[in-house]
Amino acid sequence: MLDQAQTAPEAAAETGEALLEVNNIEVIYNHVILVLKGVSLSVAKGGITALLGGNGAGKSTTLKSISNLLRSERGEVTKGSILYKGERIQDLSPADLVERGVVQVMEGRHCFEHLTIEENLLTGAYTRKDGAKATQDDLELVYSYFPRLKERRRSQAGYTSGGEQQMCAIGRAMMARPEMILLDEPSMGLAPQLVEEIFGIVKSLNEDEGVSFLLAEQNTNVALRFAHRGYILESGRVVMDGPAKELRENPDVKEFYLGMSEEGRKSFRDVRSYRRRKRWLS
Repeated sequence: MLDQAQTAPEAAAETGEALLEVNNIEVIYNHVILVLKGVSLSVAKGGITALLGGNGAGKSTTLKSISNLLRSERGEVTKGSILYKGERIQDLSPADLVERGVVQVMEGRHCFEHLTIEENLLTGAYTRKDGAKATQDDLELVYSYFPRLKERRRSQAGYTSGGEQQMCAIGRAMMARPEMILLDEPSMGLAPQLVEEIFGIVKSLNEDEGVSFLLAEQNTNVALRFAHRGYILESGRVVMDGPAKELRENPDVKEFYLGMSEEGRKSFRDVRSYRRRKRWLS
């Protein structure tokens, strides 16, 4: 799985048409706090795009700007535009976006704890109107990607592991038949082996089912191995972007996000002053 991810056909996604375009957006919370400052990015149709950066960089806010969940947190997009398939989507409700094929998987593996795994998955098909058979077929498709969920299908979600809950959240999103999934911090709180498994499934869903992903992730190393393109956020701004392969080889990214330099792996003590030394912020 790892070698396959490292040899992903990144160029194919790089040259594809843009499914999502975020153009120079600014986001303000409570009419006062400026969180995003001119963020622009695009997601190619059939691609995996990684949104990278530390805690508080603005990754989750960017995803919520796209899915129109900001209003529930007293936030709003005050400048710029967000286009999906060439159409402005800022005025649509989150439910409208789901019907158009855009689904967000929230940070924190949100599941209905009192419902079973299967009942959680079926809630993802709530807006569909193509009948019970199509829903059942897609449920079996989800189980084919997440066999562990099939084993735990009758278990209450609140009593399953963190990895199983993350799988459930992604599987529930798949039940809406999305064209694009906004995936927020999929590796948070998971063991490295589970992180590899989750990202491997994301890659399979992308390649086999044609689902495009915009994923916000602090684990830069893993994200850049599976993504086709990456954007790095710092304090609400995009400070670097490019093909994932190029970002993996960039000396600044290696030093400040992967803990590596030309002299080899560096300790946190060696790189903790990076904010004063980043060449792209000078």
